[in-house]
Amino acid sequence: MNFVLLSILSFLLSSIHAQQSANEKGKLPNEFFLQFLEQKYNYQTDDFLILVSVKEQKLFLYKNKELLESYVISTSKYGIGQAAGSYKTPLGAHIIKSKIGDGAASGSVFRGRVFTGKIADVVHEAVATDDDFVTTRILWLQGLSKGFNQGDGIDSYKRYIYIHGTHEEGLLGKKASHGCVRMSNKEVIELYNKVPEGTFVYILDAENRPAPVDDINLKVFK
Repeated sequence: MNFVLLSILSFLLSSIHAQQSANEKGKLPNEFFLQFLEQKYNYQTDDFLILVSVKEQKLFLYKNKELLESYVISTSKYGIGQAAGSYKTPLGAHIIKSKIGDGAASGSVFRGRVFTGKIADVVHEAVATDDDFVTTRILWLQGLSKGFNQGDGIDSYKRYIYIHGTHEEGLLGKKASHGCVRMSNKEVIELYNKVPEGTFVYILDAENRPAPVDDINLKVFK
């Protein structure tokens, strides 16, 4: 009887996983949204596109209108917002202005974008520590919308908003950062190696909609 129950449970879990994988593969951006990005920001669909979903705590990587990868992330535990000193994750259009950490070992701790010589102990449990380490790789974001995420008091680049590795991997999937987009150390290396500087990044609002500065009322995913 136990064997039968275990077999049924295994089948159900496999079915759920397969359905989740199928749903993820179908997670494509709305065609009107892509056209908007092309017209306003000169994004070309044969370039890489990164969409950050605060709602789902996931980062999606696209090229040629196809989903290449999805990664579990953490955005700010303080919510979304543009203001300097708020420790919130900014919304809207960005590019990867610079990449830092070539060849650094997984878990390498950076301070001021310089390797400290220390390797962080990765915490796999869902517990917060007293540290907010930036680890392994840094993809430094620059906002593209003047007066919204670019300029005095609201500038993503001057706020040091990164996509970066974290030692608090057990908190991925939850809002846990101090404004940046956190990834696992393994996956931030993978993303770093895939995308060049200049890659377009768009951080969506809490309902998977564009930032208010872009004033288009649609859900980004089909």
